[in-house]
Amino acid sequence: MKEKINITDYANLITKALPKGILLNTNGGKFNSMVIGWGHIGTLWSRPTFHVYVRQSRYTKTQLDTTGEFTISVPLDKPDAAINKICGWQSGHLIDKVKEAGLVLEDAEVIHTPGVKQYPLTIECRILYAQDQDLNRIPEDIREKMYPQDVDGSYPMANRDFHTMYVGEIVDAYIIR
Repeated sequence: MKEKINITDYANLITKALPKGILLNTNGGKFNSMVIGWGHIGTLWSRPTFHVYVRQSRYTKTQLDTTGEFTISVPLDKPDAAINKICGWQSGHLIDKVKEAGLVLEDAEVIHTPGVKQYPLTIECRILYAQDQDLNRIPEDIREKMYPQDVDGSYPMANRDFHTMYVGEIVDAYIIR
């Protein structure tokens, strides 16, 4: 069962959950889930939006560019450490995260990318806009910390690959019960 929600009522919960890790889900060929700690919820062009940032080398980026949609899955309490470890450190290109992390998928209502039952607050999004970062416009201290040029792009944390920002229009939001 899904309980429809007004996403703005949950903005504070989502903002507090982000630094601990929430899930960005894609479904281009096979389902994939990636832990994100950056993002924001808001309004752009008079539409409710969720913005995500994905490094250039990520399997998730290929899927976003192919499908033009994603779901966000947010825990209502603490994130599951085992799910965050697998979905945050492993590549969906190399493993089946549904199997390895024991994810229980819940079909989406509007788009084709499922949510994750263990992280029940679900936001369905269609991509409105994407923009690559310009590293030259990022302050040097942040660039050095977040984009060290001596760290290979395959490393799941700070590495040399810049991000693409995706602006997703929120087309549905609910809690999986």
